[in-house]
Amino acid sequence: MKKWLSLLLLSLLTIVLVACTANEETESKDSEEKPAENADTESTDEEKVLYLNNANEPTSFDPSIGFDSVSWDPLNNLMEGLVRLDKNLEPKEAMAEKYEISEDGLTYTFTLRDAEWTNGDPVTAGDFVYGWLHMLNPETASYSAFLGTGYIEGAQAYNEGTGDASGVAIKAIDEKTFEVKLISPFDGFLAMITLPTFFPVNEKVATATPDWFANADTFVGNGPFKLDTWSHEEKMTFVKNDTYWDKDSVKLDRVEWAMVNDTNTSYQMYQTGELDVTGIPSNLADTLLDDPEAIVYDMAGTHFYRFNVTKEPFTNKKIRQAFSYAINAQEIVDYVVKTGNKVADGFVAYGFKGPDGKDFRETQGSLIGFDADKAKQLLEEGMAEEGWDTLPAVELSYNTSDVLKSVAETMQSQLKQVLGVDVSIQNSEWAVFREEQVALNLQFSRSTFGHDYADPINALENFTSDNDAMNRTGWKNPQFDELIKKARAEVDAQTRWNYLLDAEKILIEDAPLVPLYFYNGSVLQKSNVTDIVRPAVGSIELKYADKK
Repeated sequence: MKKWLSLLLLSLLTIVLVACTANEETESKDSEEKPAENADTESTDEEKVLYLNNANEPTSFDPSIGFDSVSWDPLNNLMEGLVRLDKNLEPKEAMAEKYEISEDGLTYTFTLRDAEWTNGDPVTAGDFVYGWLHMLNPETASYSAFLGTGYIEGAQAYNEGTGDASGVAIKAIDEKTFEVKLISPFDGFLAMITLPTFFPVNEKVATATPDWFANADTFVGNGPFKLDTWSHEEKMTFVKNDTYWDKDSVKLDRVEWAMVNDTNTSYQMYQTGELDVTGIPSNLADTLLDDPEAIVYDMAGTHFYRFNVTKEPFTNKKIRQAFSYAINAQEIVDYVVKTGNKVADGFVAYGFKGPDGKDFRETQGSLIGFDADKAKQLLEEGMAEEGWDTLPAVELSYNTSDVLKSVAETMQSQLKQVLGVDVSIQNSEWAVFREEQVALNLQFSRSTFGHDYADPINALENFTSDNDAMNRTGWKNPQFDELIKKARAEVDAQTRWNYLLDAEKILIEDAPLVPLYFYNGSVLQKSNVTDIVRPAVGSIELKYADKK
Protein backbone atom coordinates (compact mmCIF):
# COMPACT_ATOMS: atom_id res chain seq x y z
CA MET A 1 0.00 0.00 0.00
CA LYS A 2 1.24 3.46 -0.69
CA LYS A 3 2.41 4.87 2.64
CA TRP A 4 2.47 8.46 1.38
CA LEU A 5 -1.29 8.43 0.77
CA SER A 6 -1.94 6.83 4.16
CA LEU A 7 -0.02 9.70 5.75
CA LEU A 8 -1.96 12.13 3.59
CA LEU A 9 -5.25 10.71 4.86
CA LEU A 10 -4.15 10.80 8.47
CA SER A 11 -2.96 14.40 8.26
CA LEU A 12 -6.13 15.58 6.59
CA LEU A 13 -8.50 13.68 8.77
CA THR A 14 -7.11 15.27 11.93
CA ILE A 15 -8.46 18.65 10.89
CA VAL A 16 -12.01 19.45 11.88
CA LEU A 17 -13.81 20.88 8.87
CA VAL A 18 -17.02 21.00 6.83
CA ALA A 19 -16.94 19.41 3.44
CA CYS A 20 -18.47 18.77 0.66
CA THR A 21 -19.43 19.54 -1.96
CA ALA A 22 -21.08 22.38 -2.16
CA ASN A 23 -23.24 25.01 -0.59
CA GLU A 24 -20.71 26.36 1.86
CA GLU A 25 -22.82 29.18 3.18
CA THR A 26 -25.25 28.70 6.03
CA GLU A 27 -28.20 30.30 4.30
CA SER A 28 -31.70 31.15 5.51
CA LYS A 29 -35.35 32.14 5.12
CA ASP A 30 -38.23 32.93 7.48
CA SER A 31 -38.79 30.27 10.11
CA GLU A 32 -41.63 29.96 12.61
CA GLU A 33 -40.93 26.60 14.11
CA LYS A 34 -39.89 27.68 17.61
CA PRO A 35 -40.53 30.65 19.89
CA ALA A 36 -37.63 32.68 21.22
CA GLU A 37 -38.39 31.81 24.85
CA ASN A 38 -37.07 28.30 24.16
CA ALA A 39 -33.53 29.65 23.98
CA ASP A 40 -31.10 27.22 25.62
CA THR A 41 -33.90 25.54 27.55
CA GLU A 42 -35.13 22.91 25.07
CA SER A 43 -32.40 20.47 26.03
CA THR A 44 -33.51 19.09 29.42
CA ASP A 45 -32.85 15.95 31.41
CA GLU A 46 -35.74 14.36 29.54
CA GLU A 47 -34.82 15.35 26.01
CA LYS A 48 -31.81 16.78 24.19
CA VAL A 49 -32.75 18.73 21.06
CA LEU A 50 -30.25 20.32 18.68
CA TYR A 51 -31.44 23.12 16.39
CA LEU A 52 -29.53 23.41 13.10
CA ASN A 53 -29.94 25.17 9.77
CA ASN A 54 -29.65 23.19 6.53
CA ALA A 55 -29.79 26.30 4.35
CA ASN A 56 -31.94 24.80 1.59
CA GLU A 57 -34.24 21.90 0.80
CA PRO A 58 -32.13 18.76 0.23
CA THR A 59 -31.74 18.06 -3.47
CA SER A 60 -32.47 14.40 -2.82
CA PHE A 61 -32.14 11.79 -0.09
CA ASP A 62 -31.44 9.18 -2.74
CA PRO A 63 -27.74 8.61 -1.85
CA SER A 64 -26.84 8.45 -5.53
CA ILE A 65 -28.49 11.74 -6.48
CA GLY A 66 -28.14 14.26 -3.63
CA PHE A 67 -24.54 15.20 -4.40
CA ASP A 68 -24.31 18.42 -2.35
CA SER A 69 -23.91 19.48 1.27
CA VAL A 70 -27.60 20.27 1.81
CA SER A 71 -28.31 16.62 1.00
CA TRP A 72 -25.21 14.87 2.34
CA ASP A 73 -24.98 16.63 5.72
CA PRO A 74 -28.40 15.41 6.89
CA LEU A 75 -28.20 12.11 4.96
CA ASN A 76 -24.90 11.23 6.65
CA ASN A 77 -26.80 11.14 9.94
CA LEU A 78 -29.77 9.14 8.64
CA MET A 79 -27.78 6.39 6.94
CA GLU A 80 -24.48 4.57 7.21
CA GLY A 81 -22.09 2.72 4.96
CA LEU A 82 -19.62 -0.08 5.50
CA VAL A 83 -17.28 2.27 7.34
CA ARG A 84 -17.80 5.63 9.04
CA LEU A 85 -15.51 8.43 10.20
CA ASP A 86 -14.95 8.23 13.95
CA LYS A 87 -14.28 11.11 16.37
CA ASN A 88 -10.66 11.19 15.19
CA LEU A 89 -11.85 11.36 11.58
CA GLU A 90 -10.50 7.95 10.66
CA PRO A 91 -12.63 5.43 8.71
CA LYS A 92 -13.72 2.70 11.14
CA GLU A 93 -16.03 -0.30 10.89
CA ALA A 94 -19.72 0.68 10.77
CA MET A 95 -22.20 -1.60 8.95
CA ALA A 96 -19.15 -3.79 8.45
CA GLU A 97 -18.06 -5.54 11.64
CA LYS A 98 -14.71 -6.31 10.06
CA TYR A 99 -12.95 -6.25 6.69
CA GLU A 100 -9.98 -7.83 4.96
CA ILE A 101 -7.79 -6.45 2.16
CA SER A 102 -6.03 -8.84 -0.19
CA GLU A 103 -2.26 -8.86 -0.35
CA ASP A 104 -2.26 -7.11 -3.74
CA GLY A 105 -4.51 -4.34 -2.38
CA LEU A 106 -7.23 -4.97 -4.94
CA THR A 107 -9.93 -6.99 -3.19
CA TYR A 108 -11.84 -5.79 -0.11
CA THR A 109 -14.04 -8.26 1.74
CA PHE A 110 -16.46 -6.86 4.32
CA THR A 111 -18.30 -8.91 6.93
CA LEU A 112 -21.51 -7.15 7.97
CA ARG A 113 -22.65 -6.92 11.57
CA ASP A 114 -26.21 -7.65 12.68
CA ALA A 115 -27.97 -4.37 11.91
CA GLU A 116 -31.46 -3.27 10.98
CA TRP A 117 -33.13 -0.78 8.71
CA THR A 118 -35.57 1.54 10.45
CA ASN A 119 -38.47 -0.62 9.18
CA GLY A 120 -37.01 -3.68 10.92
CA ASP A 121 -35.49 -5.38 7.85
CA PRO A 122 -31.94 -6.72 8.26
CA VAL A 123 -29.18 -4.82 6.44
CA THR A 124 -27.66 -7.28 3.97
CA ALA A 125 -24.75 -7.45 1.58
CA GLY A 126 -27.34 -7.47 -1.20
CA ASP A 127 -28.47 -3.98 -0.09
CA PHE A 128 -24.93 -2.72 -0.72
CA VAL A 129 -24.81 -4.39 -4.13
CA TYR A 130 -28.19 -2.85 -4.98
CA GLY A 131 -27.20 0.63 -3.76
CA TRP A 132 -23.83 0.68 -5.51
CA LEU A 133 -25.24 -0.62 -8.79
CA HIS A 134 -28.03 1.95 -8.56
CA MET A 135 -25.36 4.64 -8.29
CA LEU A 136 -23.47 3.26 -11.32
CA ASN A 137 -26.54 2.59 -13.46
CA PRO A 138 -26.49 5.11 -16.35
CA GLU A 139 -30.28 5.44 -16.08
CA THR A 140 -29.89 6.77 -12.53
CA ALA A 141 -27.97 9.80 -13.82
CA SER A 142 -25.99 9.90 -10.58
CA TYR A 143 -23.87 12.98 -10.05
CA SER A 144 -21.42 10.94 -7.99
CA ALA A 145 -21.00 7.85 -10.19
CA PHE A 146 -17.50 9.00 -11.16
CA LEU A 147 -16.35 8.13 -7.64
CA GLY A 148 -17.02 4.48 -8.42
CA THR A 149 -16.11 4.37 -12.09
CA GLY A 150 -12.57 5.53 -11.45
CA TYR A 151 -11.70 2.72 -9.05
CA ILE A 152 -14.06 -0.29 -9.18
CA GLU A 153 -13.38 -2.95 -11.80
CA GLY A 154 -16.06 -2.95 -14.51
CA ALA A 155 -17.84 0.12 -13.14
CA GLN A 156 -16.93 2.51 -15.94
CA ALA A 157 -18.09 0.17 -18.70
CA TYR A 158 -21.44 -0.32 -16.96
CA ASN A 159 -21.89 3.41 -16.33
CA GLU A 160 -21.02 4.24 -19.95
CA GLY A 161 -23.38 1.60 -21.33
CA THR A 162 -20.65 -0.53 -22.90
CA GLY A 163 -20.93 -3.20 -20.20
CA ASP A 164 -23.59 -4.57 -17.91
CA ALA A 165 -24.12 -4.88 -14.17
CA SER A 166 -22.74 -8.41 -14.08
CA GLY A 167 -19.33 -7.07 -15.10
CA VAL A 168 -19.04 -4.78 -12.07
CA ALA A 169 -16.71 -6.41 -9.53
CA ILE A 170 -18.99 -6.13 -6.51
CA LYS A 171 -20.92 -9.07 -5.12
CA ALA A 172 -22.74 -10.45 -2.11
CA ILE A 173 -20.98 -13.71 -1.31
CA ASP A 174 -23.75 -14.35 1.21
CA GLU A 175 -26.14 -12.18 3.23
CA LYS A 176 -23.36 -10.94 5.50
CA THR A 177 -20.35 -10.84 3.15
CA PHE A 178 -19.75 -8.09 0.58
CA GLU A 179 -16.80 -8.07 -1.80
CA VAL A 180 -15.42 -5.38 -4.12
CA LYS A 181 -12.43 -5.53 -6.46
CA LEU A 182 -10.51 -2.40 -7.52
CA ILE A 183 -8.77 -1.60 -10.79
CA SER A 184 -5.56 -0.71 -8.96
CA PRO A 185 -4.56 -0.31 -5.29
CA PHE A 186 -5.97 2.85 -3.71
CA ASP A 187 -5.14 3.61 -0.09
CA GLY A 188 -7.94 6.16 0.07
CA PHE A 189 -10.68 3.65 -0.71
CA LEU A 190 -11.92 3.20 2.87
CA ALA A 191 -12.12 6.96 3.39
CA MET A 192 -13.95 7.35 0.07
CA ILE A 193 -16.64 4.79 0.88
CA THR A 194 -17.65 6.66 4.03
CA LEU A 195 -19.47 9.00 1.60
CA PRO A 196 -23.27 8.79 1.16
CA THR A 197 -22.74 7.73 -2.45
CA PHE A 198 -21.67 4.34 -1.10
CA PHE A 199 -24.52 3.85 1.36
CA PRO A 200 -26.68 0.75 0.99
CA VAL A 201 -30.26 0.95 -0.27
CA ASN A 202 -32.96 -1.36 1.05
CA GLU A 203 -33.69 -3.32 -2.11
CA LYS A 204 -37.10 -4.57 -0.98
CA VAL A 205 -38.30 -1.04 -0.13
CA ALA A 206 -36.82 0.60 -3.23
CA THR A 207 -38.38 -2.01 -5.51
CA ALA A 208 -41.83 -1.61 -3.96
CA THR A 209 -41.61 2.20 -3.59
CA PRO A 210 -39.19 3.75 -6.14
CA ASP A 211 -39.45 7.21 -4.55
CA TRP A 212 -38.89 5.86 -1.02
CA PHE A 213 -36.40 8.65 -0.32
CA ALA A 214 -38.77 11.56 -1.07
CA ASN A 215 -40.85 11.74 2.14
CA ALA A 216 -40.54 10.97 5.83
CA ASP A 217 -43.29 8.34 5.84
CA THR A 218 -41.53 6.22 3.18
CA PHE A 219 -37.88 6.91 4.02
CA VAL A 220 -35.91 3.95 5.37
CA GLY A 221 -32.47 4.47 6.88
CA ASN A 222 -29.90 2.61 8.95
CA GLY A 223 -28.02 5.43 10.68
CA PRO A 224 -27.88 7.10 14.11
CA PHE A 225 -31.10 9.05 13.50
CA LYS A 226 -34.49 8.44 11.87
CA LEU A 227 -36.31 10.90 9.60
CA ASP A 228 -39.41 11.71 11.67
CA THR A 229 -40.95 14.64 9.75
CA TRP A 230 -40.10 16.51 6.57
CA SER A 231 -42.01 19.65 5.65
CA HIS A 232 -40.49 20.32 2.26
CA GLU A 233 -38.76 23.70 1.84
CA GLU A 234 -39.39 24.43 5.53
CA LYS A 235 -37.92 22.02 8.09
CA MET A 236 -37.00 18.45 9.02
CA THR A 237 -37.02 16.57 12.31
CA PHE A 238 -34.67 13.68 13.11
CA VAL A 239 -35.10 11.46 16.16
CA LYS A 240 -32.63 9.05 17.71
CA ASN A 241 -32.71 5.63 16.07
CA ASP A 242 -33.16 3.19 18.95
CA THR A 243 -32.42 0.21 16.72
CA TYR A 244 -29.06 1.61 15.53
CA TRP A 245 -26.25 -0.83 16.33
CA ASP A 246 -24.22 1.84 18.17
CA LYS A 247 -27.11 3.73 19.74
CA ASP A 248 -25.24 4.18 23.05
CA SER A 249 -22.87 6.61 21.30
CA VAL A 250 -25.79 8.85 20.26
CA LYS A 251 -26.46 11.54 22.89
CA LEU A 252 -29.12 13.64 21.15
CA ASP A 253 -32.80 12.74 21.24
CA ARG A 254 -33.82 14.98 18.37
CA VAL A 255 -32.39 17.27 15.69
CA GLU A 256 -34.54 20.05 14.25
CA TRP A 257 -33.35 21.37 10.89
CA ALA A 258 -34.51 24.74 9.59
CA MET A 259 -34.05 25.68 5.91
CA VAL A 260 -33.00 29.31 5.93
CA ASN A 261 -30.89 30.67 3.07
CA ASP A 262 -29.96 34.09 4.43
CA THR A 263 -27.16 34.32 7.00
CA ASN A 264 -28.54 37.50 8.58
CA THR A 265 -31.87 35.79 9.26
CA SER A 266 -30.05 32.69 10.52
CA TYR A 267 -27.99 34.86 12.88
CA GLN A 268 -31.15 36.50 14.23
CA MET A 269 -32.60 33.04 14.90
CA TYR A 270 -29.40 32.13 16.73
CA GLN A 271 -29.73 35.23 18.89
CA THR A 272 -33.30 34.36 19.84
CA GLY A 273 -32.47 30.71 20.56
CA GLU A 274 -34.19 29.24 17.52
CA LEU A 275 -30.84 27.88 16.30
CA ASP A 276 -27.88 26.42 18.19
CA VAL A 277 -25.50 26.97 15.27
CA THR A 278 -25.40 29.66 12.60
CA GLY A 279 -23.19 30.88 9.83
CA ILE A 280 -21.64 34.32 10.33
CA PRO A 281 -22.99 37.13 8.10
CA SER A 282 -20.13 38.70 6.15
CA ASN A 283 -21.23 42.22 7.17
CA LEU A 284 -20.77 41.25 10.83
CA ALA A 285 -17.69 39.05 10.46
CA ASP A 286 -15.28 41.73 11.69
CA THR A 287 -16.85 41.65 15.17
CA LEU A 288 -18.44 38.20 15.39
CA LEU A 289 -15.26 36.28 14.59
CA ASP A 290 -13.96 37.50 17.96
CA ASP A 291 -17.04 36.19 19.76
CA PRO A 292 -16.28 33.43 22.32
CA GLU A 293 -18.85 31.23 20.57
CA ALA A 294 -17.19 31.60 17.15
CA ILE A 295 -15.56 28.53 15.61
CA VAL A 296 -13.28 28.93 12.57
CA TYR A 297 -11.96 25.93 10.67
CA ASP A 298 -10.29 25.11 7.37
CA MET A 299 -12.11 23.33 4.57
CA ALA A 300 -10.76 21.26 1.72
CA GLY A 301 -12.62 23.05 -1.03
CA THR A 302 -12.64 25.83 -3.59
CA HIS A 303 -15.06 28.63 -4.51
CA PHE A 304 -14.87 29.27 -8.25
CA TYR A 305 -16.79 30.33 -11.37
CA ARG A 306 -17.36 28.13 -14.41
CA PHE A 307 -17.16 29.39 -17.99
CA ASN A 308 -19.49 27.65 -20.43
CA VAL A 309 -17.09 27.09 -23.33
CA THR A 310 -20.00 26.28 -25.68
CA LYS A 311 -21.44 29.81 -25.37
CA GLU A 312 -19.88 32.97 -26.76
CA PRO A 313 -17.74 34.78 -25.80
CA PHE A 314 -16.26 31.96 -23.71
CA THR A 315 -15.72 29.78 -26.75
CA ASN A 316 -12.47 31.74 -26.99
CA LYS A 317 -9.67 30.69 -24.64
CA LYS A 318 -8.04 34.11 -24.44
CA ILE A 319 -11.31 35.75 -23.46
CA ARG A 320 -11.75 33.21 -20.68
CA GLN A 321 -8.21 33.96 -19.55
CA ALA A 322 -8.90 37.70 -19.70
CA PHE A 323 -11.86 37.37 -17.35
CA SER A 324 -9.77 35.20 -15.02
CA TYR A 325 -6.96 37.74 -14.73
CA ALA A 326 -9.41 40.66 -14.36
CA ILE A 327 -10.97 39.33 -11.15
CA ASN A 328 -9.27 40.50 -7.97
CA ALA A 329 -9.93 37.62 -5.58
CA GLN A 330 -7.92 39.23 -2.79
CA GLU A 331 -10.33 42.16 -2.79
CA ILE A 332 -13.27 39.74 -2.59
CA VAL A 333 -11.68 37.86 0.33
CA ASP A 334 -10.72 41.01 2.24
CA TYR A 335 -13.78 43.20 1.74
CA VAL A 336 -16.70 40.93 0.82
CA VAL A 337 -16.31 37.48 2.38
CA LYS A 338 -14.14 38.70 5.28
CA THR A 339 -13.60 35.35 6.99
CA GLY A 340 -9.86 34.98 6.37
CA ASN A 341 -10.01 32.74 3.30
CA LYS A 342 -6.90 32.15 1.21
CA VAL A 343 -6.99 33.38 -2.38
CA ALA A 344 -7.05 30.44 -4.80
CA ASP A 345 -4.02 30.52 -7.11
CA GLY A 346 -4.95 27.08 -8.50
CA PHE A 347 -7.89 24.71 -8.25
CA VAL A 348 -6.64 22.08 -5.78
CA ALA A 349 -6.96 23.29 -2.18
CA TYR A 350 -4.27 23.24 0.50
CA GLY A 351 -3.84 20.21 2.75
CA PHE A 352 -2.72 17.45 0.37
CA LYS A 353 0.83 16.26 0.94
CA GLY A 354 2.77 14.42 -1.73
CA PRO A 355 5.37 11.66 -1.42
CA ASP A 356 8.05 14.29 -0.67
CA GLY A 357 6.05 15.65 2.27
CA LYS A 358 5.30 18.95 0.52
CA ASP A 359 1.82 20.30 0.05
CA PHE A 360 0.42 20.06 -3.49
CA ARG A 361 -0.04 23.84 -3.59
CA GLU A 362 3.48 24.48 -2.34
CA THR A 363 4.96 22.27 -5.05
CA GLN A 364 2.72 23.64 -7.80
CA GLY A 365 3.03 27.32 -6.95
CA SER A 366 0.75 30.07 -8.23
CA LEU A 367 -0.98 29.43 -11.57
CA ILE A 368 -3.37 32.40 -11.69
CA GLY A 369 -3.72 35.82 -10.09
CA PHE A 370 -5.01 39.36 -10.63
CA ASP A 371 -3.23 41.14 -13.51
CA ALA A 372 -5.19 43.99 -15.07
CA ASP A 373 -2.74 44.68 -17.89
CA LYS A 374 -2.57 41.05 -18.92
CA ALA A 375 -6.37 40.82 -18.78
CA LYS A 376 -6.79 43.78 -21.13
CA GLN A 377 -4.24 42.41 -23.58
CA LEU A 378 -5.85 38.96 -23.65
CA LEU A 379 -9.32 40.42 -24.19
CA GLU A 380 -8.07 42.49 -27.12
CA GLU A 381 -6.32 39.47 -28.67
CA GLY A 382 -9.32 37.21 -28.16
CA MET A 383 -11.76 39.66 -29.74
CA ALA A 384 -9.40 40.10 -32.67
CA GLU A 385 -9.24 36.33 -33.17
CA GLU A 386 -13.04 36.21 -33.32
CA GLY A 387 -13.40 39.36 -35.42
CA TRP A 388 -15.57 41.02 -32.74
CA ASP A 389 -15.78 44.76 -32.36
CA THR A 390 -18.21 44.34 -29.49
CA LEU A 391 -18.10 41.56 -26.94
CA PRO A 392 -21.23 39.34 -26.91
CA ALA A 393 -23.42 39.94 -23.85
CA VAL A 394 -22.27 38.24 -20.65
CA GLU A 395 -24.55 37.08 -17.83
CA LEU A 396 -23.12 36.03 -14.50
CA SER A 397 -25.28 33.58 -12.49
CA TYR A 398 -25.30 32.55 -8.84
CA ASN A 399 -27.58 30.65 -6.48
CA THR A 400 -29.58 32.76 -4.05
CA SER A 401 -27.57 33.87 -1.00
CA ASP A 402 -26.71 37.21 0.54
CA VAL A 403 -22.97 36.46 0.50
CA LEU A 404 -22.98 35.18 -3.08
CA LYS A 405 -24.92 38.25 -4.18
CA SER A 406 -22.19 40.48 -2.78
CA VAL A 407 -19.47 38.42 -4.45
CA ALA A 408 -21.27 38.54 -7.81
CA GLU A 409 -21.78 42.30 -7.59
CA THR A 410 -18.10 42.80 -6.78
CA MET A 411 -17.04 40.69 -9.77
CA GLN A 412 -19.45 42.66 -11.97
CA SER A 413 -17.79 45.90 -10.84
CA GLN A 414 -14.25 44.55 -11.31
CA LEU A 415 -14.91 43.32 -14.84
CA LYS A 416 -16.34 46.72 -15.75
CA GLN A 417 -13.41 48.55 -14.21
CA VAL A 418 -10.64 46.39 -15.69
CA LEU A 419 -12.08 45.28 -19.03
CA GLY A 420 -14.83 47.85 -19.63
CA VAL A 421 -17.28 44.94 -19.95
CA ASP A 422 -20.92 45.29 -18.88
CA VAL A 423 -21.93 42.08 -17.15
CA SER A 424 -25.50 41.40 -16.04
CA ILE A 425 -26.16 39.23 -13.00
CA GLN A 426 -29.03 36.90 -12.15
CA ASN A 427 -29.81 34.46 -9.38
CA SER A 428 -32.03 31.43 -8.78
CA GLU A 429 -32.70 28.97 -5.99
CA TRP A 430 -30.16 26.16 -5.57
CA ALA A 431 -32.12 23.25 -7.05
CA VAL A 432 -33.03 25.21 -10.20
CA PHE A 433 -29.56 26.72 -10.44
CA ARG A 434 -27.77 23.35 -10.34
CA GLU A 435 -30.11 21.85 -12.92
CA GLU A 436 -29.48 24.74 -15.30
CA GLN A 437 -25.72 24.58 -14.74
CA VAL A 438 -25.52 20.85 -15.43
CA ALA A 439 -27.61 21.32 -18.58
CA LEU A 440 -25.09 23.94 -19.81
CA ASN A 441 -27.77 26.63 -19.88
CA LEU A 442 -25.70 29.10 -17.84
CA GLN A 443 -22.96 31.18 -19.41
CA PHE A 444 -20.74 32.22 -16.49
CA SER A 445 -21.80 30.70 -13.18
CA ARG A 446 -20.79 30.42 -9.57
CA SER A 447 -19.70 27.06 -8.22
CA THR A 448 -18.09 25.32 -5.30
CA PHE A 449 -16.18 22.11 -4.80
CA GLY A 450 -15.59 20.39 -1.48
CA HIS A 451 -13.35 17.33 -1.53
CA ASP A 452 -15.14 14.01 -1.26
CA TYR A 453 -12.01 12.06 -0.42
CA ALA A 454 -8.47 12.96 0.55
CA ASP A 455 -6.64 13.16 -2.75
CA PRO A 456 -6.03 15.97 -5.30
CA ILE A 457 -7.37 13.76 -8.09
CA ASN A 458 -10.83 14.15 -6.57
CA ALA A 459 -10.83 17.84 -7.51
CA LEU A 460 -9.28 17.40 -10.93
CA GLU A 461 -11.30 14.42 -12.16
CA ASN A 462 -14.41 16.63 -12.15
CA PHE A 463 -13.26 18.07 -15.47
CA THR A 464 -12.63 14.99 -17.56
CA SER A 465 -14.51 14.91 -20.86
CA ASP A 466 -16.83 12.08 -19.81
CA ASN A 467 -17.89 13.62 -16.48
CA ASP A 468 -20.77 15.80 -17.68
CA ALA A 469 -22.55 15.84 -14.32
CA MET A 470 -19.59 17.46 -12.59
CA ASN A 471 -17.75 19.20 -15.45
CA ARG A 472 -20.61 21.60 -16.29
CA THR A 473 -18.45 23.69 -18.64
CA GLY A 474 -18.52 21.83 -21.97
CA TRP A 475 -14.71 21.78 -21.81
CA LYS A 476 -12.87 18.75 -23.18
CA ASN A 477 -9.11 18.26 -23.33
CA PRO A 478 -7.65 14.87 -24.40
CA GLN A 479 -4.27 15.59 -22.82
CA PHE A 480 -5.93 16.38 -19.49
CA ASP A 481 -8.07 13.22 -19.74
CA GLU A 482 -5.00 11.09 -20.39
CA LEU A 483 -3.17 12.48 -17.35
CA ILE A 484 -6.11 11.67 -15.08
CA LYS A 485 -6.35 8.18 -16.58
CA LYS A 486 -2.64 7.59 -15.96
CA ALA A 487 -2.86 8.93 -12.41
CA ARG A 488 -5.68 6.52 -11.57
CA ALA A 489 -3.64 3.53 -12.68
CA GLU A 490 -0.15 4.59 -11.56
CA VAL A 491 1.34 2.79 -8.55
CA ASP A 492 4.53 4.86 -8.25
CA ALA A 493 3.70 7.68 -5.86
CA GLN A 494 5.92 10.40 -7.31
CA THR A 495 5.02 9.66 -10.93
CA ARG A 496 1.34 9.75 -10.01
CA TRP A 497 1.81 13.09 -8.20
CA ASN A 498 3.54 14.58 -11.24
CA TYR A 499 0.62 13.56 -13.46
CA LEU A 500 -1.75 15.46 -11.17
CA LEU A 501 0.47 18.56 -11.07
CA ASP A 502 0.59 18.60 -14.88
CA ALA A 503 -3.18 18.12 -15.11
CA GLU A 504 -3.88 21.14 -12.91
CA LYS A 505 -1.59 23.29 -15.07
CA ILE A 506 -3.62 22.37 -18.15
CA LEU A 507 -6.89 23.07 -16.34
CA ILE A 508 -5.87 26.57 -15.29
CA GLU A 509 -4.13 27.39 -18.59
CA ASP A 510 -7.15 26.38 -20.68
CA ALA A 511 -9.40 28.30 -18.27
CA PRO A 512 -12.78 26.56 -18.25
CA LEU A 513 -13.01 28.04 -14.76
CA VAL A 514 -11.62 30.83 -12.61
CA PRO A 515 -10.82 29.97 -8.97
CA LEU A 516 -11.61 32.66 -6.38
CA TYR A 517 -10.68 31.40 -2.93
CA PHE A 518 -10.16 28.30 -0.84
CA TYR A 519 -12.74 27.62 1.78
CA ASN A 520 -12.65 27.85 5.48
CA GLY A 521 -15.67 27.67 7.68
CA SER A 522 -16.92 29.94 10.42
CA VAL A 523 -19.93 29.44 12.65
CA LEU A 524 -21.32 30.57 15.94
CA GLN A 525 -22.13 27.61 18.15
CA LYS A 526 -23.81 27.72 21.55
CA SER A 527 -21.39 26.94 24.36
CA ASN A 528 -23.57 24.10 25.63
CA VAL A 529 -23.27 22.24 22.31
CA THR A 530 -20.30 19.90 21.96
CA ASP A 531 -18.77 17.27 19.69
CA ILE A 532 -20.26 18.24 16.34
CA VAL A 533 -17.63 16.82 14.00
CA ARG A 534 -16.87 18.78 10.83
CA PRO A 535 -14.46 16.71 8.73
CA ALA A 536 -12.11 18.01 6.08
CA VAL A 537 -13.33 15.47 3.64
CA GLY A 538 -16.83 14.29 4.36
CA SER A 539 -20.11 15.49 5.87
CA ILE A 540 -21.10 16.90 9.23
CA GLU A 541 -21.27 14.20 11.92
CA LEU A 542 -23.89 14.38 14.69
CA LYS A 543 -23.49 10.84 16.03
CA TYR A 544 -21.31 12.09 18.89
CA ALA A 545 -22.88 15.55 19.35
CA ASP A 546 -24.21 16.54 22.75
CA LYS A 547 -26.12 19.41 24.29
CA LYS A 548 -25.74 20.09 27.99
